[in-house]
Amino acid sequence: MRRRRPWATFSLILINALVFVWQFASGDLDANVYTLIGHGALLGELVLRGQWWRIVTGAFEHANLLHIALNMFALYQVGTFVELIAGSRRMLALYFISMLGSGLAVTYFSPDAPTVGASGAIFGLFGALVAIGIRLGKDGRSLIGQTLPIIGINLALGFAIPNISQAAHVGGLVSGFVSGLALFMLQRRRAVASEEIEAHELAEDPGAALVGSAAEAGDGREGAEEEPQ
Repeated sequence: MRRRRPWATFSLILINALVFVWQFASGDLDANVYTLIGHGALLGELVLRGQWWRIVTGAFEHANLLHIALNMFALYQVGTFVELIAGSRRMLALYFISMLGSGLAVTYFSPDAPTVGASGAIFGLFGALVAIGIRLGKDGRSLIGQTLPIIGINLALGFAIPNISQAAHVGGLVSGFVSGLALFMLQRRRAVASEEIEAHELAEDPGAALVGSAAEAGDGREGAEEEPQ
Protein backbone atom coordinates (compact mmCIF):
# COMPACT_ATOMS: atom_id res chain seq x y z
CA MET A 1 0.00 0.00 0.00
CA ARG A 2 1.35 3.43 -0.93
CA ARG A 3 2.32 5.53 2.08
CA ARG A 4 0.22 8.67 2.35
CA ARG A 5 1.63 12.08 3.13
CA PRO A 6 1.34 13.21 6.77
CA TRP A 7 -1.16 15.97 5.94
CA ALA A 8 -2.24 16.44 9.56
CA THR A 9 1.30 17.22 10.72
CA PHE A 10 1.92 19.55 7.79
CA SER A 11 -1.40 21.31 8.44
CA LEU A 12 -0.50 21.95 12.08
CA ILE A 13 2.92 23.29 11.07
CA LEU A 14 1.27 25.58 8.51
CA ILE A 15 -1.21 26.96 11.06
CA ASN A 16 1.60 27.67 13.52
CA ALA A 17 3.61 29.38 10.78
CA LEU A 18 0.68 31.56 9.70
CA VAL A 19 0.04 32.64 13.29
CA PHE A 20 3.74 33.47 13.63
CA VAL A 21 3.58 35.64 10.48
CA TRP A 22 0.55 37.42 11.95
CA GLN A 23 2.47 37.99 15.18
CA PHE A 24 5.38 39.45 13.22
CA ALA A 25 3.07 41.72 11.22
CA SER A 26 1.35 42.96 14.37
CA GLY A 27 4.57 43.65 16.27
CA ASP A 28 4.00 40.87 18.78
CA LEU A 29 7.43 39.19 18.64
CA ASP A 30 9.92 39.82 21.43
CA ALA A 31 7.47 42.28 22.90
CA ASN A 32 6.53 42.70 26.53
CA VAL A 33 4.31 40.22 28.30
CA TYR A 34 1.27 42.48 28.09
CA THR A 35 1.42 42.44 24.29
CA LEU A 36 1.54 38.65 24.26
CA ILE A 37 -1.45 38.45 26.59
CA GLY A 38 -3.32 40.94 24.44
CA HIS A 39 -2.79 38.74 21.40
CA GLY A 40 -4.12 35.58 23.08
CA ALA A 41 -1.36 34.09 25.22
CA LEU A 42 -2.45 31.54 27.79
CA LEU A 43 -2.83 33.06 31.24
CA GLY A 44 -4.50 30.86 33.82
CA GLU A 45 -6.02 33.75 35.74
CA LEU A 46 -7.90 34.91 32.64
CA VAL A 47 -8.89 31.38 31.67
CA LEU A 48 -10.51 30.91 35.06
CA ARG A 49 -12.48 34.10 34.41
CA GLY A 50 -14.03 32.55 31.32
CA GLN A 51 -11.47 33.10 28.54
CA TRP A 52 -11.10 29.39 27.76
CA TRP A 53 -10.17 30.09 24.17
CA ARG A 54 -6.68 31.11 25.37
CA ILE A 55 -5.84 27.41 25.80
CA VAL A 56 -6.00 27.13 21.99
CA THR A 57 -4.66 30.51 20.90
CA GLY A 58 -1.73 30.35 23.30
CA ALA A 59 -0.73 26.94 21.92
CA PHE A 60 -0.36 28.38 18.40
CA GLU A 61 1.62 31.50 19.36
CA HIS A 62 5.39 31.58 19.86
CA ALA A 63 7.71 34.03 21.55
CA ASN A 64 10.32 34.39 18.79
CA LEU A 65 11.84 32.78 15.70
CA LEU A 66 14.02 30.30 17.62
CA HIS A 67 11.05 29.20 19.71
CA ILE A 68 8.85 28.31 16.73
CA ALA A 69 11.77 26.80 14.77
CA LEU A 70 12.59 24.32 17.54
CA ASN A 71 8.95 23.46 18.17
CA MET A 72 8.11 22.93 14.49
CA PHE A 73 11.17 20.73 14.01
CA ALA A 74 10.06 18.59 16.95
CA LEU A 75 6.46 18.53 15.67
CA TYR A 76 7.64 17.38 12.25
CA GLN A 77 9.78 14.61 13.74
CA VAL A 78 7.28 13.13 16.19
CA GLY A 79 4.08 14.16 14.38
CA THR A 80 4.87 12.36 11.14
CA PHE A 81 5.83 9.23 13.08
CA VAL A 82 2.63 9.20 15.17
CA GLU A 83 0.58 9.91 12.06
CA LEU A 84 2.21 7.01 10.24
CA ILE A 85 1.39 4.62 13.09
CA ALA A 86 -1.98 5.91 14.26
CA GLY A 87 -3.43 7.61 11.19
CA SER A 88 -4.13 11.28 10.54
CA ARG A 89 -7.39 11.62 12.45
CA ARG A 90 -6.08 9.88 15.55
CA MET A 91 -2.92 11.96 15.44
CA LEU A 92 -5.01 15.16 15.38
CA ALA A 93 -7.14 13.86 18.25
CA LEU A 94 -4.04 13.12 20.30
CA TYR A 95 -2.58 16.54 19.53
CA PHE A 96 -5.65 18.52 20.56
CA ILE A 97 -6.32 16.41 23.66
CA SER A 98 -2.71 17.00 24.69
CA MET A 99 -3.11 20.71 23.98
CA LEU A 100 -6.16 20.81 26.23
CA GLY A 101 -4.42 18.86 29.01
CA SER A 102 -1.37 21.09 28.78
CA GLY A 103 -3.47 24.24 28.93
CA LEU A 104 -5.46 23.02 31.92
CA ALA A 105 -2.24 22.11 33.75
CA VAL A 106 -0.90 25.63 33.21
CA THR A 107 -4.24 27.13 34.26
CA TYR A 108 -4.39 25.32 37.58
CA PHE A 109 -0.71 24.92 38.48
CA SER A 110 0.82 28.12 37.01
CA PRO A 111 -2.14 30.51 36.78
CA ASP A 112 -0.01 33.67 36.90
CA ALA A 113 2.53 32.63 34.22
CA PRO A 114 1.81 33.77 30.62
CA THR A 115 2.49 30.81 28.33
CA VAL A 116 2.78 30.41 24.57
CA GLY A 117 3.97 27.61 22.30
CA ALA A 118 3.12 24.19 20.90
CA SER A 119 5.49 22.25 23.16
CA GLY A 120 2.76 20.98 25.50
CA ALA A 121 0.90 19.32 22.63
CA ILE A 122 4.18 18.01 21.20
CA PHE A 123 5.04 16.42 24.56
CA GLY A 124 1.62 14.78 24.34
CA LEU A 125 2.61 13.10 21.08
CA PHE A 126 5.71 11.70 22.77
CA GLY A 127 3.51 10.42 25.57
CA ALA A 128 1.23 8.80 22.99
CA LEU A 129 4.25 7.03 21.47
CA VAL A 130 5.00 5.45 24.85
CA ALA A 131 1.36 4.36 25.10
CA ILE A 132 1.54 2.86 21.60
CA GLY A 133 4.70 0.99 22.57
CA ILE A 134 2.95 -0.46 25.61
CA ARG A 135 -0.03 -1.56 23.52
CA LEU A 136 2.30 -3.28 21.05
CA GLY A 137 3.78 -5.45 23.80
CA LYS A 138 7.16 -6.98 23.00
CA ASP A 139 7.20 -5.33 19.56
CA GLY A 140 6.91 -1.91 21.21
CA ARG A 141 9.88 -2.19 23.58
CA SER A 142 12.24 -0.59 21.08
CA LEU A 143 9.81 2.31 20.55
CA ILE A 144 9.57 2.91 24.30
CA GLY A 145 13.35 2.65 24.68
CA GLN A 146 13.90 5.32 22.03
CA THR A 147 11.16 7.67 23.26
CA LEU A 148 11.79 7.74 27.02
CA PRO A 149 15.33 9.25 26.80
CA ILE A 150 14.01 12.02 24.54
CA ILE A 151 11.27 12.81 27.06
CA GLY A 152 13.76 12.74 29.94
CA ILE A 153 16.23 15.06 28.21
CA ASN A 154 13.55 17.59 27.33
CA LEU A 155 12.07 17.57 30.83
CA ALA A 156 15.56 18.10 32.27
CA LEU A 157 16.16 21.03 29.90
CA GLY A 158 12.89 22.51 31.06
CA PHE A 159 14.21 22.67 34.63
CA ALA A 160 17.61 23.99 33.53
CA ILE A 161 16.43 26.73 31.16
CA PRO A 162 14.41 29.63 32.58
CA ASN A 163 10.99 30.71 31.28
CA ILE A 164 9.95 27.20 30.24
CA SER A 165 6.59 25.99 31.52
CA GLN A 166 7.03 22.57 33.10
CA ALA A 167 3.31 22.51 33.88
CA ALA A 168 2.59 22.71 30.14
CA HIS A 169 5.08 19.96 29.32
CA VAL A 170 4.00 17.54 32.05
CA GLY A 171 0.31 18.23 31.47
CA GLY A 172 0.65 17.53 27.75
CA LEU A 173 2.79 14.46 28.34
CA VAL A 174 0.30 12.86 30.75
CA SER A 175 -2.69 13.76 28.55
CA GLY A 176 -1.05 12.28 25.47
CA PHE A 177 -0.10 9.10 27.28
CA VAL A 178 -3.57 8.51 28.74
CA SER A 179 -5.42 9.40 25.52
CA GLY A 180 -3.02 7.18 23.55
CA LEU A 181 -3.82 4.22 25.77
CA ALA A 182 -7.55 4.92 25.49
CA LEU A 183 -7.59 5.34 21.71
CA PHE A 184 -5.69 2.13 21.04
CA MET A 185 -7.70 0.21 23.60
CA LEU A 186 -10.90 1.22 21.80
CA GLN A 187 -9.32 0.35 18.45
CA ARG A 188 -8.44 -3.13 19.72
CA ARG A 189 -11.93 -3.70 21.12
CA ARG A 190 -13.51 -2.71 17.81
CA ALA A 191 -11.22 -5.08 15.94
CA VAL A 192 -12.14 -7.95 18.29
CA ALA A 193 -15.86 -7.16 17.98
CA SER A 194 -15.58 -7.12 14.19
CA GLU A 195 -13.84 -10.50 14.21
CA GLU A 196 -16.57 -11.95 16.45
CA ILE A 197 -19.31 -10.70 14.14
CA GLU A 198 -17.59 -12.14 11.09
CA ALA A 199 -17.13 -15.50 12.85
CA HIS A 200 -20.82 -15.57 13.82
CA GLU A 201 -21.91 -14.78 10.25
CA LEU A 202 -19.63 -17.48 8.90
CA ALA A 203 -21.09 -20.04 11.31
CA GLU A 204 -24.68 -19.08 10.44
CA ASP A 205 -24.28 -18.85 6.67
CA PRO A 206 -20.81 -19.61 5.27
CA GLY A 207 -21.82 -18.86 1.69
CA ALA A 208 -23.21 -15.40 2.43
CA ALA A 209 -20.21 -14.47 4.54
CA LEU A 210 -17.82 -15.38 1.75
CA VAL A 211 -19.80 -13.39 -0.80
CA GLY A 212 -19.83 -10.35 1.51
CA SER A 213 -16.08 -10.53 2.03
CA ALA A 214 -15.48 -10.66 -1.71
CA ALA A 215 -17.68 -7.63 -2.27
CA GLU A 216 -15.86 -5.62 0.41
CA ALA A 217 -12.49 -6.55 -1.07
CA GLY A 218 -13.59 -5.29 -4.47
CA ASP A 219 -15.23 -2.03 -3.37
CA GLY A 220 -13.17 -0.87 -0.36
CA ARG A 221 -9.67 -0.27 -1.63
CA GLU A 222 -9.84 3.49 -1.18
CA GLY A 223 -11.23 3.12 2.32
CA ALA A 224 -8.35 0.85 3.25
CA GLU A 225 -5.90 3.67 2.59
CA GLU A 226 -7.85 6.28 4.52
CA GLU A 227 -6.46 5.34 7.93
CA PRO A 228 -2.97 3.77 7.68
CA GLN A 229 -2.20 1.61 10.69
